[in-house]
Amino acid sequence: MKKVIVDTNILFSSLRAKNSKLRQVLERQDCIFFTPNFLMVEIFKHKERILHKSKVSETEVYEILYKMLHKIKFINEESIMLGNFVEAYRLCGDIDEKDTPFVALTLELEGELWTMDEILKTGLRKKGFDSFFEEFE
Repeated sequence: MKKVIVDTNILFSSLRAKNSKLRQVLERQDCIFFTPNFLMVEIFKHKERILHKSKVSETEVYEILYKMLHKIKFINEESIMLGNFVEAYRLCGDIDEKDTPFVALTLELEGELWTMDEILKTGLRKKGFDSFFEEFE
């Protein structure tokens, strides 16, 4: 069973359309999806932008979000070993330090990071991190 860590941009992108292929990936039976609690902060912080860019009504966004959040296991960042946070910060600090909790959780669970952030992927690969989830394999 694959352990997949869901990055913020995956969730945001999946809320934009009524029928999102990204949401269908969350139905895969060969994966368990995780994210750090930090994702909730990002949702509230960018709520207006999410609603503005969405192609569905506000009510539909909340319904989709509700269904998606039930498919993802939230992990308290305090349960991640300090060493994994330090390594994640080393990897992300000069790319986008807000991705640190996601990479730290990926390291902690020995999982795969699911992100569409190509700048992050490129930067992490240059530093030897290559544990990414390719959703349409």
